[in-house]
Amino acid sequence: MGEQNRREAATIETREGLPKTFPVGEPNEAFARYFRGQSYLAPLDDPQLRTANVTFEPGCRNNWHVHHKGGQVLICVAGRGWYQEWGKPARELLPGDVVSIPPEVKHWHGAAADSWFQHIALAVPAPGASAEWLEPVGDEEYAALR
Repeated sequence: MGEQNRREAATIETREGLPKTFPVGEPNEAFARYFRGQSYLAPLDDPQLRTANVTFEPGCRNNWHVHHKGGQVLICVAGRGWYQEWGKPARELLPGDVVSIPPEVKHWHGAAADSWFQHIALAVPAPGASAEWLEPVGDEEYAALR
């Protein structure tokens, strides 16, 4: 998909405008304390992988966190978002982008301030795999993203 088409596919202004490919799910109450803003979670029942579609309202992002042992893979499916590893610049995410997050890497991800965002999150299986939730992404740091 060309860059212009990817940007056009990323301009989603309302929840109703999200593609119907994946369910939005229910409000993400179980993890709400680790998110700034409203997110939704739709488990995609797969017996081999913990897999879910995560939908972020505009401006919603999760806290910094680390996946111990297994890591995580994000497959971006709708809207526009951000991914950042500790000590590195944030990376814009658009539909079709894939982010492979190795174990033990501190990072965060979420929607752009002006766009809904959806990604499929896959937990890489590993014995003893877990996630450690850390501090929120600062408002000034997030507001500086364009």
